Amino acid sequence: MTGDATRIDSPEKLSAALDTTGYLADDGLATVVFLAMRMGRPLFCEGEPGTGKTSLAVALAQALDLPMVRLQCHEGIDASQALYDWDFPRQLLHLRSLEAASDGALDADTAERSLYTERYLLVRPLLRALTESPCVLLVDEIDRADDEFEAFLLQLLDENAVTIPELGEIRAEVPPLVVLTSNRTREVHDALKRRCLYHWVEHPDLEREVAILQRRLPGLGRPLAEQIARAVHSLREQELLKPPGIAESLDWARALLALDRDVLDAATAAATLGAVLKYREDIDRVTRNGLDLPRAG
Repeated sequence: MTGDATRIDSPEKLSAALDTTGYLADDGLATVVFLAMRMGRPLFCEGEPGTGKTSLAVALAQALDLPMVRLQCHEGIDASQALYDWDFPRQLLHLRSLEAASDGALDADTAERSLYTERYLLVRPLLRALTESPCVLLVDEIDRADDEFEAFLLQLLDENAVTIPELGEIRAEVPPLVVLTSNRTREVHDALKRRCLYHWVEHPDLEREVAILQRRLPGLGRPLAEQIARAVHSLREQELLKPPGIAESLDWARALLALDRDVLDAATAAATLGAVLKYREDIDRVTRNGLDLPRAG
């Protein structure tokens, strides 16, 4: 692997490199990412939404000075959407041009060979990761894909190569650093997990969340950052449809900064709940039960 990856020879150095991008990893996460790099194994991150799984891949690419290729999984995704497809409209135009120019003497085999070249190949994320590696390949929310796609992905991760019948085998010169994420909407098969290093990503503890807020928003004072972090932790303990993640915590802080607030009082919290809660039922529940706001330190 090139970029700045060669200077990373310990979890501590990796953690410091991630810190420069604004991503604060705890010791466990830094260690498992370092091991994935050293062992050439995919990293499978599971956890609640908003715990920083996707951001980890973005930060890794920045910290290692590598391009990032992202594949967003969804129900029904197939190989043509993830790997490659042929540009059929352009192929048809090319074929018509050949027919017009040949004046009825078009050789069918020659015409067919001219249709299946890289000129008409639509490169999708997985093929781009193989051809442009070294890179960070983010396979986001694999739990949303179907079983068939998971099996297809399993083979590609094993071999770091794919065969396109018309072009032959395409193999990555350097295997990409792969980060798979899952919000655990369904269980991912053991076969895929066995090939990966696994890490459950928790919400940050209070001190780390305060540090993240101040790292991302330098104008945010410690007392307000601590109030926000404590209030968000309190919200996560309630039975909400969508407990707030780090992104919502940051949005709340940005909203308070935009209002020139340096204290999170009850009136301000009630007026800005929409920055941190995204469901009417959650806002109703918190409004009804009241939000336990800590005092500014």
